[in-house]
Amino acid sequence: MSSVSRSMRLTAILFSVLSALTGCGDKKANASAQGPAMPPPEVAVVTIAPKSLTVTNELPGRIEAARVAQVRARAAGIVLKRVFREGSDVKAGDVLFRIDPAPFQATYDSTQAALAKAEANLAQATLKVQRYKPLVETNAISKQEYDDALTAEKQTAADVATAKAARQTASLNLGYATVTAPISGRIGRAQVTEGALVGVGEATPLAMIQQIDPIYVNLAQSSTEVLRLQRALASGQLTSVGKGQAKVTLVTEDGRAYAQPGKLLFSDLSVDESSGAITLRAEFPNPDRLLLPGMYVRAQLGQAVNAQAITVPQQAVIRNTDGASVMLVDANGKVVAQSVKADTAQGDTWVVSQGLKAGDRVIVEGLQKVKPGATVKAVAWNGPAASNGANPPQSAAGPASAARTATVQQAANSAPQPDQKSKNK
Repeated sequence: MSSVSRSMRLTAILFSVLSALTGCGDKKANASAQGPAMPPPEVAVVTIAPKSLTVTNELPGRIEAARVAQVRARAAGIVLKRVFREGSDVKAGDVLFRIDPAPFQATYDSTQAALAKAEANLAQATLKVQRYKPLVETNAISKQEYDDALTAEKQTAADVATAKAARQTASLNLGYATVTAPISGRIGRAQVTEGALVGVGEATPLAMIQQIDPIYVNLAQSSTEVLRLQRALASGQLTSVGKGQAKVTLVTEDGRAYAQPGKLLFSDLSVDESSGAITLRAEFPNPDRLLLPGMYVRAQLGQAVNAQAITVPQQAVIRNTDGASVMLVDANGKVVAQSVKADTAQGDTWVVSQGLKAGDRVIVEGLQKVKPGATVKAVAWNGPAASNGANPPQSAAGPASAARTATVQQAANSAPQPDQKSKNK
């Protein structure tokens, strides 16, 4: 072999060795640059456990006074005085108006005199019968005269009864001249003033009294919901809360919860043809007079109990055009998308009727960091208090992301550095 051929062969071998050495150096450099492998993202999960839950329906309602009395004039005359203060609380029997009593007093006096006259005639007729009785027994007077005396006595007794009835009527009319409150409650504005002529031909309205403590709330529930509830109770899916145990809470027009709980009194037996709703009535204490007749409210009514209810936090449910779904973590630590049916809200949770079972792990926090098929590290969710605490999150991705960042930084700091001598070589 010539010297030229040997030189070319040696050059090729040296080039191959240098290439191999350069490739090894590049791989080591790349491995050093990438650092240790990233750990799987951390997500907070809740483990599904069925529990007993009261099925609550939100129903619209109107406030109604427990008792309403229309104060009217039962005696005809001129109003002399209004005694009460408009908008104040009155008690049964309190004087409200005074109507001119003069004509009624005169009528009463006349009937009193007529009664006295009838009683005097009765006394005279009675004495006459007493005198005639022994005389008719000795035939001193005829039987006819004695019978006439007895008849006269009975007639005068009837006159006395008539006079008493007339006096009673006159006394009632005289009493009606003083208008009193039929019930206790709050009285509204006066509908007449002093000097008005009332009670002529009809009972003139004078004022209205409403009893608002306790107060009624009339609720409307669709017949469809009632049928659905009855079927669920009949099938055993739900159980009844018990007679007289249905709890009712109110939310007023300004969106605030009413402090006093109420009780359900009854449910109407008929359905309103115009609205297709059934009326229910609840009673609430109203000591501060916050609830006023005619006010619109929303009521939370617990009508049944679901002994195996499945609930998830509202933030765990994802809603889109295809419906509702949640993200689960399976036994292998993989993320799985699961469609659910969550149509009923209960506070800050959704009641899931389909799609979940006991033991499923639902992702509550960290949904933005994962997708189906990804491997994650599941930790227990500590509830709203943990996520809404006073301390701000350490990063935009939340505490789990901050912990992962610290772990990566610590691993990078502890990674072995290339030897300076080797590097110089």
